[in-house]
Amino acid sequence: MKIDIDKLSEEELIDLNNRIVARLRFLSQMRAHSQMLDFRIGDRVAFQPEGRPLLVGMLTRYNRKTVTVITDSGQHWNVAPGLLRKAESPASADAGNAKVVRLRKE
Repeated sequence: MKIDIDKLSEEELIDLNNRIVARLRFLSQMRAHSQMLDFRIGDRVAFQPEGRPLLVGMLTRYNRKTVTVITDSGQHWNVAPGLLRKAESPASADAGNAKVVRLRKE
């Protein structure tokens, strides 16, 4: 579909611009939402902010375009879901090094 913008009035151009911006926002939100579906609240995730070491934490909340992650050190981060990856849970990471303590049966 071709639109000849040279024939549109200023009012029509403004309306067209508003509709284009709204559509682009919608597409961005849909993309972020579909990426969010790869994760569940309570998942262990990892991400690396620019200029910082890798951070690992738990996904605690879905926002409109981001998710909230609370890191193991207690920091709250709002992160775009495209920057996240699943992280190993601390229990499974330590499973190979775990010490087993046997309890007596009474």
